[in-house]
Amino acid sequence: MAERKPIESWLTDMDGVLIHEGVPIPGAEEFVRRLRESGMPFLVLTNNSIYTRRDLQARLTRMGLEVPVDAIWTSALATAQFLDSQRPGGSAYVIGEAGLTTALHDVGYVLSDVSPDYVVLGETRTYSFEALTKAIRLINDGARFIATNPDHTGPSAEGALPATGSVAALITKATGREPYFVGKPNPLMMRTGLNMIGAHSETSAMIGDRMDTDVLAGLEAGMETFLVLTGLTEPHEIDRFPFRPSAVVDSIADLVDRV
Repeated sequence: MAERKPIESWLTDMDGVLIHEGVPIPGAEEFVRRLRESGMPFLVLTNNSIYTRRDLQARLTRMGLEVPVDAIWTSALATAQFLDSQRPGGSAYVIGEAGLTTALHDVGYVLSDVSPDYVVLGETRTYSFEALTKAIRLINDGARFIATNPDHTGPSAEGALPATGSVAALITKATGREPYFVGKPNPLMMRTGLNMIGAHSETSAMIGDRMDTDVLAGLEAGMETFLVLTGLTEPHEIDRFPFRPSAVVDSIADLVDRV
């Protein structure tokens, strides 16, 4: 295997890598501080489309993690950028929260349930039968189906929650239409993020806690990949996948000295 170039920029997942159930993971504060002091380009990524960048910045700041707004990249922002590149000034029927609706408004999209160009499904804690029925009928009438991310479950203090991928599967079952998922592991989200910070995949690293999204996304984008064991992936699960990360570490604390 060819030796990789030195790491000049970092991309890291948020939940399970930097924080867990509202608490910073040991080593996260030092890692972020080292990144800021080094001047290295970096991004904190999340497939969660509920929150705006400013919401997430405030949330991280309360936990002692000082992350600039422009160093946060969400599946909602990636979805809005993708739609703007495909059909500028289009319209969408949206099932989601402020992170997604704000991102679409910011690129000039009109949110409408009358003959929209797209049905866009994102994360929300208030999925309603009425909204899902509307989405199914609009897709059957010709709207294109987009989803922010394929995650089937999300974490909570009480246990797993159904996430966008699970709800998308319900809509697919009713319509026969598969969505286009923009978020991880789609390398599109990674490439647009790298372009934002002027970084290149061959000198970038991705840190994540999930093999099926974080590691796969980094791998397909051509980055060095690190799996941390502070999130959803257990050590015994790694060999179930047909691909491997560049390295497996216990936590983000083990990567502080790499910055």
